[in-house]
Amino acid sequence: MRIPTAEPVTIATETDYSPFPLGGDPTRWGLHTSLIPTALGPVTVRHGRAGGPVATILLHGAAGSWTTWTPVLEAADQGDAAPLRDVVIPDLPGWGDTPLPEDAATETIQALAVDVADIAQFLGYQRWRVIGHSLGGFVALELAASAPDRTEHVGLVSATTYGVIASARQPWAGLAVLPGFTGLLGVMRALAGLRDEGRGLVGALHRRGLMRALVAPLFAHTDRIDATVVDALAAEARPRAFALAAALAGRYDADRSWARIVCPVRAVHGDRDVFVTTGDDRRMAAVIADFAVTELADTGHFGHIERPLAALRGVWPARP
Repeated sequence: MRIPTAEPVTIATETDYSPFPLGGDPTRWGLHTSLIPTALGPVTVRHGRAGGPVATILLHGAAGSWTTWTPVLEAADQGDAAPLRDVVIPDLPGWGDTPLPEDAATETIQALAVDVADIAQFLGYQRWRVIGHSLGGFVALELAASAPDRTEHVGLVSATTYGVIASARQPWAGLAVLPGFTGLLGVMRALAGLRDEGRGLVGALHRRGLMRALVAPLFAHTDRIDATVVDALAAEARPRAFALAAALAGRYDADRSWARIVCPVRAVHGDRDVFVTTGDDRRMAAVIADFAVTELADTGHFGHIERPLAALRGVWPARP
């Protein structure tokens, strides 16, 4: 049982670790692909499985795309949870099949949330539930804060919040709190300065078979994640977009924004997550009126890939 608290309730998880590969064919889950115009430019969106008036929006994190949610779709279809309906999964600007805006300065956390709301409304939805992973959780919280009358529920999977904000603002201080994130940010900023050569270096490391070792801190058991996960991380390791996302977090006033959230917020993160701390949990609970967090045992930063059904249960108390 989860209760609104700053201290995470640790739960056991399903025995299978990373049970599903990432899928690249949206029709496998009855989804369509659309290019939707937004203020930040055209956004590629996978959507479908209509069944009601409320959208289920899934927001991926940095170095991700819509495919990171396919294990959750598969787990919901195969498990004891009802299949997810009215799914809207955008590739956020800079990731997947959506390019960064021509003017990167126009991209802010607030602008991303507006884009997500506009996409849902373009598809005919006036209300939504939203689940976000990592950076996507950040955007989900802003969406709930800026559109409280339209947001019914927020689910967070390893959302990057206060620790990441502090690390983005003061990297040297961040080394003591989130050394994993701070170190990765430093690498990404250096690679971003190399522009195309930076992405080329990541690709070269992947071709040499080194990518699995490089992403080891992000997972509880890197040797057990499917090869499609490693391939996706290599493809989406976009230094410029990552550095921009961190800069956006560093400029964000979380306390002021998240205090406006009125819907329930349910969070999960792994007990071995290098990007989230219990200090984040306590600060979130102090700001958000209806907040509860569940810690997934033997899980890293990608709970929706490592433990997809447990992650879904943790962020969605009611049957989806």
